[in-house]
Amino acid sequence: MAWWKAWMEQEGVTVKGSPHFNPEPDAEALYTAMKGIGTNEQAIIDVLTRRSNAQRQQIARSFKAQFGKDLTETLQSELSGKFERLMVALMYLPYRYEAKELHEAMKGSRDDVSGFVDPGQAVQDAQDLYAAGEKIHGTDEMKFITILCTRSATHLLRVFEEYERIAGKSIEDSIKSETHGSLEEAMLTVVKCTRNLHSYFAERLYYALKGAGTRDGTLIRNIVSRSEIDLNLIKCQFTKMYGKTLGSMIEGDTSGDYRNALLNLVGSSA
Repeated sequence: MAWWKAWMEQEGVTVKGSPHFNPEPDAEALYTAMKGIGTNEQAIIDVLTRRSNAQRQQIARSFKAQFGKDLTETLQSELSGKFERLMVALMYLPYRYEAKELHEAMKGSRDDVSGFVDPGQAVQDAQDLYAAGEKIHGTDEMKFITILCTRSATHLLRVFEEYERIAGKSIEDSIKSETHGSLEEAMLTVVKCTRNLHSYFAERLYYALKGAGTRDGTLIRNIVSRSEIDLNLIKCQFTKMYGKTLGSMIEGDTSGDYRNALLNLVGSSA
């Protein structure tokens, strides 16, 4: 089924990068856009939202080599507000962006933190589940309940992957063999809902845009982090769940260069 997974991943991507990529002219275009008085924001959008993260890293290296300046620092000095935050987010390597956002979210609410995964904690939770079930006679049901009911969806997905690697069987199979009755049914429901990650991200994006004001941090983080993974699939789920497109809500709740950049990342038929 590897071909199916690869196809699904490709179908989910909204930012695929340029097929005829050359970092030097892109770096030159960005330099020109930010040179002198005034800034050509649309030129910046055209380059950075239409290149993959790997391509943006090459552009940054070319920018430094040609002009002796750090591209991210230049963006920060020339742009401002939410548009600056979005453009700078695009320049981070994915794992560094996640680490930065997690560090900042730790200062805020639990909801801000819920979209992040600590790989070490995920492995520990998987080991704890295995020790609580398959590894012993009888089941430590409270350990299962604690982990399944207090961890975020994204964290649990990583836990399930690690669990299958450790136990040699799925978390569902273990629950079926170790529990029964209403507890088994409840645990399997939690796992089933968790595995539908596209619904989870669709919900986060919807509530980032719904009502008075926009939760721009959540909006930027989820669009940037999922644009090269499964944002197209999240968009489809968004429309099914809420009867409107993600793009239409972005259009209604944001404005200017910030809106244009977001819509480019979300892609056509948004």
